[in-house]
Amino acid sequence: MASAWGKGREKRLFERRSGLPLVTLLLTVLCLAVYILIALLPPLQHRIVIEVAGVNPSSMARAFAMPVSEWHAATFRPLLAALFVHVEFLHLLGNLAYLWVFGIPIERLRGALFLLLVFILGGAGAYLILAQRLPQVDTIVIGASGAVSAVLGAYLGLFPGRQIGLYLPLGLVVQSVRVPALLVIGSWFALQLLYSMVGPISGMMAWWIHLTGFALGLMLALLARAASHFRPRRY
Repeated sequence: MASAWGKGREKRLFERRSGLPLVTLLLTVLCLAVYILIALLPPLQHRIVIEVAGVNPSSMARAFAMPVSEWHAATFRPLLAALFVHVEFLHLLGNLAYLWVFGIPIERLRGALFLLLVFILGGAGAYLILAQRLPQVDTIVIGASGAVSAVLGAYLGLFPGRQIGLYLPLGLVVQSVRVPALLVIGSWFALQLLYSMVGPISGMMAWWIHLTGFALGLMLALLARAASHFRPRRY
C-alpha cells in the first residue's frame, strides 16, 4: 500500500512540473548571450573579459593560503562567472546538449531550484577542487563542463534505473536503442577516470573538472533522495 502510494505521489509530482523547464531555458539563454557578446568584442577586450571572468587555479590556490580575513569577493567571483563563458561554439553546443537531455528530467522531478543548485554548486565546486588539486596551473579555465557533469551525476542519482534512447548508425541505417542510464553515464565516468590517470597532461584540468562535478552532482541527488524519505507522509 505504502509503495503504491509513493509511486503515485512521484507520478503526480512529475506531472505537476511538466511545464516549461524554466531553469534549463534560463541557463541556455545566459550561456548563448554571453557567447555572442564576447564574440562581438574586439580582440583586446575579448582577452580581458576571459581573464577577468575565468578561473585561474594558481591564483585561487594562493588566495586560499591567505587568512580568511584577507579573502576578497573578486577572487571567487569567477567561480560563478566562468560557468557561463565559452569561446568555442562546439564546446558550448556540447554542454547545452547534455544540459537539455539530462537537466530537463531533473527539473521536472525535483524542481527548478534543485537543478539550479546542482548546476551552480557542482560547477563552482569543481573549480574549487581543481584549484586545490592542481595549484601549480597558471592557466585560465572557463566553461560549464563541471556544472554539466554535475547534472549528469544528479541524473544518475535520481534515475539509476532509467533507460536512455540512443541512435546508432548501422551501415546505411540508423537504429534506435534503449540503453540503461547507469551503463551510459557509468562508461563516461570510467573514461574520465581513466584519462585522469593515464591521459595526456594537456587534458588534466578538464578531466578533473568532469570528475569532481559529477561526484558533487551525484552527492546532491543522493542527499535529496535521502531527505525525501524523512518527509512526513499523509495516508
